[in-house]
Amino acid sequence: MPKEFWDDMDWVSKHYSELVKKYPDKWIAVVNGKVVSSGQDLGKVLEEAKMKTGKEHIVVEFIECGGHIYGW
Repeated sequence: MPKEFWDDMDWVSKHYSELVKKYPDKWIAVVNGKVVSSGQDLGKVLEEAKMKTGKEHIVVEFIECGGHIYGW
């Protein structure tokens, strides 16, 4: 992966609390420290991000607000 990919991974980690407020329970795509696409559908978010940026390696992260209850 290119260095920019890892830089964007770090950016998501550092800004996660802000991202939870703006994009709760959504997928986001980040390029150069900016959210370039967001939504409920992972495929659409990635496709839109690739179209907007022309990049192949894009950080895509699910921003979970923590309000979910998981049961077995």
